[in-house]
Amino acid sequence: MTTSALVLVSSTRAAAGEYTDRSGALLVEWLRGRGIDVPDARVVADADLPGALAGVLGDAARPDVVLISGGTGLTPDDRTPELLAPYLDRELPGIVHAFWNKGMESVPTAVLSRAVAGTIGATFVMALPGSTGAARDAVAVLDPLLDHLVSTLKGHHDH
Repeated sequence: MTTSALVLVSSTRAAAGEYTDRSGALLVEWLRGRGIDVPDARVVADADLPGALAGVLGDAARPDVVLISGGTGLTPDDRTPELLAPYLDRELPGIVHAFWNKGMESVPTAVLSRAVAGTIGATFVMALPGSTGAARDAVAVLDPLLDHLVSTLKGHHDH
């Protein structure tokens, strides 16, 4: 059975064409390398994130994995955790702790990220900072977990 994913990038500047987002592309490349069916990253302005999340997460046909890059910092525009929270059925704080630990190996301020990981039905969702470093750290943490996580959420139990 094919695993599907979607990468959303919340960045007003990238959506306006002021720079090219690389974090979403890095996540997409990693997912495709694992054989996961994922379109190119979808870049939206911070102000458009509520509608984008509603369209993806409110749909019963949502993908197996949704990664959201950006909007987890401390600026007034950073609202991803607050927007994501109402959709989550369960949080997975261990994944976030592992992500923070990985980030702190090279960037002490990694703990200032308000990253979130959890589930919505059978979908795994993670929101992370919108940098390539954060994307690489997320890949490092998720790579050994993703197959088991997706399989478990789809109702297949490894014994």
